[in-house]
Amino acid sequence: MSLLTQDEYKSIAAGLDLPTGAFIDGSFRPAISGKTFTSTNPATGATLAEIAACGAEDVDFAVEKAREAFDDGRWSKLHPSERKDILIRLCKLMTRNARELAVMESIDSGKTIYDCETVDVPETIHCLKWHAEAIDKIYDQVSPASDDHIAMVVREPIGVVGLVLPWNFPLLMLAWKIGPALAAGCSLVIKPAAETTLTALRVAELAMEAGVPAGVLNIVPGGGANVGEPIGRHMDVDMVSFTGSTVTGKRFLTYSAESNAKEVVLEMGGKNPAIVMDDAENLDRVAQHLVNGAFWNMGENCSASSRLIVHKDVKAELLERIAHHAKQWNIGDPLDPETRMGALVSEGHYTKVCGYLDQAENVLIGGTAKDGFVDATVVEVADNNAVLAREEIFGPVLSVIEVSGFDEAIAVANDTEYGLCASIFTANAKRAIRGARALRAGTVTVNSFGEGDISTPFGGYKQSGFGGRDNSVHAHDQYTQLKTIWIDLADDADEAVN
Repeated sequence: MSLLTQDEYKSIAAGLDLPTGAFIDGSFRPAISGKTFTSTNPATGATLAEIAACGAEDVDFAVEKAREAFDDGRWSKLHPSERKDILIRLCKLMTRNARELAVMESIDSGKTIYDCETVDVPETIHCLKWHAEAIDKIYDQVSPASDDHIAMVVREPIGVVGLVLPWNFPLLMLAWKIGPALAAGCSLVIKPAAETTLTALRVAELAMEAGVPAGVLNIVPGGGANVGEPIGRHMDVDMVSFTGSTVTGKRFLTYSAESNAKEVVLEMGGKNPAIVMDDAENLDRVAQHLVNGAFWNMGENCSASSRLIVHKDVKAELLERIAHHAKQWNIGDPLDPETRMGALVSEGHYTKVCGYLDQAENVLIGGTAKDGFVDATVVEVADNNAVLAREEIFGPVLSVIEVSGFDEAIAVANDTEYGLCASIFTANAKRAIRGARALRAGTVTVNSFGEGDISTPFGGYKQSGFGGRDNSVHAHDQYTQLKTIWIDLADDADEAVN
């Protein structure tokens, strides 16, 4: 799909019919309390809509309807090929409405229309289609039992699932969760981030049009205390999958422990290292990967390359090339297709990132911020103990740490409470493999920045993740229970003789 002009995107934005209600049991409805909250365009400050501000009573209602839908089997017992066909129809509807979804995503989150059109919306549709196609291709198992027995190991949908989404990739993270959850046959109660609610509501509407039965996919907008915690503590929610900050994610373990011991899967923060050794080839190409990893989506990315651990012998040349490529990451109107970095998602988050900039003592590139926008920034820190090297900034800030050798680089990279992603750049194949094996991270890329693709599991070590993985067939595991069915085939007469 070719990109439009800035004026054409603004025209589409002006004509959008934005959803405002919670989506429960197949229809939009106000919060039971009647309360609303304001959805704001972070790039302009303009009010977009007044969204239903749900509370615990709305969660109760959504869970009740989700449980009814699950128990009567309108989705959970539907033939796998029928579930697949419905989700494929949803993908087709999203493709027809892709431009609307892209513009809605941009104005709601501050993301650039370039990324929404070329990455977020296409990848969202691809993710849903991939999991839909997997529905009737994941086989159960028969164990190697004796001749007198058959032991079947079967997957069953886990039940009513709470999905708590982040604000940095609203559509794509929605797809990462509803794709395998719906494929498994679960019923869903979804809390989008309060900052970015619109596209989740629109997808729910399209899902109903595609044929997803009422009660199976429910969207409950609102704040963490009012919606997220009630989902986490609900006695009739069977599991929760959460993506967001480490601080918030840990709370769901408490909610589970203090309620029904529901299963919890957490995908949380990162302070991801990119190691560049002295034998790295094509430093210009390395620099391109580094700036993409650090500044893509304004650095609001849990897998962002936020720590550059660079060998002293190539540091000066690499920083020169990074400076050259960083100039291409301009800030501006997110609806201008020439803009590479949009606005940070909210005033509160902008203030937080600016607080980190104030602590930077040696700014090499950028370092300025204004009206919700932050320049691509590179800072050098004395060592890995600096605040900017240890804490997740979640903004376009790359911290540079100098090292003298391979072992030191690995030690610095692993010296963090996180373990989501890591990269190593080297021309030595043995060093690359040794480094990839030694790095304590769920995804390690060699001579590139990336997260793998839909076919590879995504999640972290240490305080970056817990309980499961997103993406790939492994994502289906978190939304299913394993059941053993043991069948006795022994002949009654033989048993009597024995």
